[in-house]
Amino acid sequence: MKYSLNDRQIQLWRVAIYFIFALSGFAAASWVSRTPAIRDALGATTAEMGIIIFGLAVGSIIGLTSASFLIAQKGGRFVMLLGLSVASIGILIVGISSSLFANSIIIFLGLSVFGFGQGICDVAMNVEGTAVEKAAKKSLLTGFHAAFSLGTLLGALIGSIMIKSNISVAIHMSITAVVIVLITLYLYRFVPADTAKEEASDSDKAKRSKEHLAVWKERRTVMIGIIVLGMAFVEGSANDWLPLIMVDGYNVTPAMGSFAYGLFVGSMTIGRAAGDKLLDRFGRVIILRSSALFAIAGLLIVILGNSYGVATVGIVLWGLGAAFGFPVGMSAAGDDPHRVAARVSAVSTAGYLAFLVGPPFLGVIGEHIGLLRALIFVLIAVTISGLLSKAATPISNQNKVELENVSNSMK
Repeated sequence: MKYSLNDRQIQLWRVAIYFIFALSGFAAASWVSRTPAIRDALGATTAEMGIIIFGLAVGSIIGLTSASFLIAQKGGRFVMLLGLSVASIGILIVGISSSLFANSIIIFLGLSVFGFGQGICDVAMNVEGTAVEKAAKKSLLTGFHAAFSLGTLLGALIGSIMIKSNISVAIHMSITAVVIVLITLYLYRFVPADTAKEEASDSDKAKRSKEHLAVWKERRTVMIGIIVLGMAFVEGSANDWLPLIMVDGYNVTPAMGSFAYGLFVGSMTIGRAAGDKLLDRFGRVIILRSSALFAIAGLLIVILGNSYGVATVGIVLWGLGAAFGFPVGMSAAGDDPHRVAARVSAVSTAGYLAFLVGPPFLGVIGEHIGLLRALIFVLIAVTISGLLSKAATPISNQNKVELENVSNSMK
C-alpha cells in the first residue's frame, strides 16, 4: 500500500514505531525481572518453572503464526494496538495471580496471553518497520531493534528498582500494563491506517489463506528464514546461558558472569544503533557476512580463551555479530509489499523457534559435554547463516516474477 505522506508525517510514524519496539522490549523485561519473586511465591522448582514458562512459548507461537492473517484483515496499526493491549492483560494476570493466588495454572494461562500479544505485535511492528523504511527510503529496521534492546534495558532497570523498593509483583505489573496501554493509545494516531491490509471478499479468504501458506514454498523466504534462525540462535544462546557459561567455564563469580552478559547486551545494542548507516553504506549481504565473521570470531575466543579477560573480548565480538541478523532478515522479508505480513510472519516464526527451542537444546547438550563446548553448535549455525547471506540481497524485478509464479501455482 502506498501513502501520500509529507516528511513530518513520516518522521512521526518513524518515532511511533521506535516507541512500539521499545514498549515490546520493556514488557518482556518487566516479566523477566520478576521471575525469581514469582518462583518463590509459587514455591516452584526449576523444572516446574520451565513448564510454567512454556506457556509463554505456546502463546508466542500461536501469535506469530496467526499474525499475518490478522494484519491482512485489520492492518498493522490495529494489530500492534491489539497485541500490546493483550500482552498488558497477560502480565496483569501474571502479576495479580502471583501476589494474590499463587496459582501456577493461572500464571501459565497469563503467560500464554502475554506471549500471544507479544507474538502478533512482533510481526506487526516489523511489518510497519519495513513500510517506514520504504517511505523514508533508508534502512531503519536495525535502529528499531536497537530501540527494543533499550526498552529491555529500561525494563530490567525499573524491575531492579521495584525489587529494591519492595514493590509487589502485582503493583509492578499493573503499573507496567497501564503505562504500555496509555503510550500505545497516544502513538496510535501517528501510524497510517491499514498498513499491509488486504481487501478481500468472503469468497476470496480461502484463496488468501492458501497464498499466505505459499510463502513457505518461496526459496528466498526459506533461505532468509534459515539466516534468521541461525542468527537468533546466536542471540538466544547468550541471553539464556552466557552468565552460566562464564561461571562454569571460567570459574568466576555470578557477578562477573552478569557483567559479561551486560557486555554482550551493550555491544549488541551499540551495533544495532549504528546498523542503519552501515546498511545504507555497505548493503545487507556484506553486513550479514561481517556479522557472521564477528560472531564466529567471538565464539571461538570464548570457547578457546584461557582467561576471563580474553573471553570478554570474544563476548563483545559475539554481541556485535548478533546485532544484525534478526532485523536485517525482517527487512529482507518485507522487500515485496505483496503479502509482506505473511513473509515477515514466516521469518519471525523461524527466529522465535531458535529463541525458544535453541537454548533448551544447548542446555541438554551442555549437560553432557559442558556449556563451553556446546557453543560449537551455535558456531555451526552462524556459519550456515553467513554462507546463505546472499539470499538477503534486495529484491529485483526478476525475483518478483519468481515469487508471483510460486503464488500462481498455488491458486
